[in-house]
Amino acid sequence: MFNYLAYLPPSLTAGQFSLVYNSFSLCIAAMIAAAIFFFNAKSEVAEKYRPAILVSGVVVTIAAYHYFRIFNSWDAAYVLESGSYTVTGEVFNDAYRYADWIITVPLLLIETIAVLALPKEVAKSLYVKLVIAAVLMLVTGYVGEISDVIATRAIWGAISTVPFIYILYVLWIELGKLIDNQVPEVKSLLNTMRLLLLLSWGVYPIAYLLPELGIASATASIGVQVGYTIADLLAKPVFGLLVYSIARVKTQADAVETAPVSSEN
Repeated sequence: MFNYLAYLPPSLTAGQFSLVYNSFSLCIAAMIAAAIFFFNAKSEVAEKYRPAILVSGVVVTIAAYHYFRIFNSWDAAYVLESGSYTVTGEVFNDAYRYADWIITVPLLLIETIAVLALPKEVAKSLYVKLVIAAVLMLVTGYVGEISDVIATRAIWGAISTVPFIYILYVLWIELGKLIDNQVPEVKSLLNTMRLLLLLSWGVYPIAYLLPELGIASATASIGVQVGYTIADLLAKPVFGLLVYSIARVKTQADAVETAPVSSEN
């Protein structure tokens, strides 16, 4: 296993350590709360939209588990001595993030399509394209992430950007052509959801590039951990709430369409 201790600064102030520690704690709580909400909220939408809500619940549950492991690993990596935190020699295993993303990122894309309840063949084609692109993006990004050579990180970061751009193409261009028959509120929510995905995923490369920008070791380390955590909060529980909102609107729209029309004699 790659030794992430090499990326940790030898010492942190109490404020720096606590900022990361508390952001992990907040993220765990948010993921657990979101999981409880999604698993209970599935009964509030029509049956054909429930898979998307269940996937949202699974995504935040998986994330809660991995953040619990990251939290414990961070806590074990430092010890308080003379008012500052110094490394203990324990490995900070940040690879838990990629273990999480390799599962949850494809699921996030799946829930995006599932909530629209598109025809099976159309949905299947989109699932295959998006999942393959997501896996390629993460695998190539991971190769760069574990390198401490700036040139290597830059090269693999650029390579991982290619499938990322393809995902955006599928979500904006290909999916955009399929939502013309959606009600205006769903179109608006879907646009917000896609923009949130772009915004949250845009945080990841910024955090990824921090060590390459000549930023001080402690600042870069803190920026990476807090940046990734903020991005995960946006991309998982907040994103899931938008999926739930779309499912609710579509459920209500379906009910109006199928409601019997009363006639007056």
